[in-house]
Amino acid sequence: MVKIGVVGVGHLGQFHVKKFLAIKECEFVGIHDKNESRAVEISQSLQVKSYRTYEELLDNIDAIDIAATTTYHYELAKTALLKGKHVFLEKPITSDLVQAEELLKIAAEKKLKIQVGHIERFNPVILQVEDEIKDPMFIESHRLSTFQPRGTDVPVVLDLMIHDIDLILSFIKSPLKEIRASGTGILTPSIDIANARLEFENGAIANVTSSRVSMKQERKIRFFQKNSYISMDFIAKHVTVLKKSAGIKDILPEILLGKTDFKPEQLIDTKNIDASEAAKDALEMELESFVHCLNNDTKPVVDGRDGTRALQVAMEIVRIINVNKDSFARMFN
Repeated sequence: MVKIGVVGVGHLGQFHVKKFLAIKECEFVGIHDKNESRAVEISQSLQVKSYRTYEELLDNIDAIDIAATTTYHYELAKTALLKGKHVFLEKPITSDLVQAEELLKIAAEKKLKIQVGHIERFNPVILQVEDEIKDPMFIESHRLSTFQPRGTDVPVVLDLMIHDIDLILSFIKSPLKEIRASGTGILTPSIDIANARLEFENGAIANVTSSRVSMKQERKIRFFQKNSYISMDFIAKHVTVLKKSAGIKDILPEILLGKTDFKPEQLIDTKNIDASEAAKDALEMELESFVHCLNNDTKPVVDGRDGTRALQVAMEIVRIINVNKDSFARMFN
């Protein structure tokens, strides 16, 4: 049975600990946090052991869950990998592409697993219809949030948009051809709102918008593909699937010639799916999958290479936004 610990028990890390404690296929060993008072608080409230140093925790486990701030991902993950420990990293994998590639290299050399916390892959909404998403040609996503100080150590592209970037890359099986992007800071010196248009070699296009300075919460994604349209609302946990009706071939010629009246439901079959009653939540399934891949020596659902590819696209979006901002500023200087 794999032995697991968590480093970083802030807002997200505490939930990771709770989930691991409920997973029977692993042994939860303990936690570490550089904030000693926080470590003591979580240790007492969840009745888990708190290790004084990170190295001491690593010496007692097989795998580490890194739920610390993104800027510490590289340092913590590298230390763990060099000690021969498997790694679960909250997204993004790192804040720097060179760092991510180095982690992949070390993991490959030591035959260790890296799983990245792109949690939307495990969202019950996605799982309800993932088999129906085939060769989408247009994807539109909106991930909007009210302002929270947590996560502002990185641009909104790395904080929020990267969730949808990972989903899009997992469903469009084609190389990325071109990126267009714009964005700006509102409440922080970084990028708080951003939009990107991703164009793929097979002709597919994704239009992605993220904001952490909105007046409302919104997490929606829509897939348009031949013969169907799939709309998902992650907050409402609802999916709508629209498909051409079975009898459309018989009635459509008559409609186009104006020979018959029709009702929309004669052309389109609508299926509404409620995913709110799913037996497990996304985090539980995500961490269970990590434990499963370690116990059974299988590939993680979202491995280090997936996380690095999502980071690469996100970093390029940030670069393009910053170039555009600098060009605009020079016009008025």
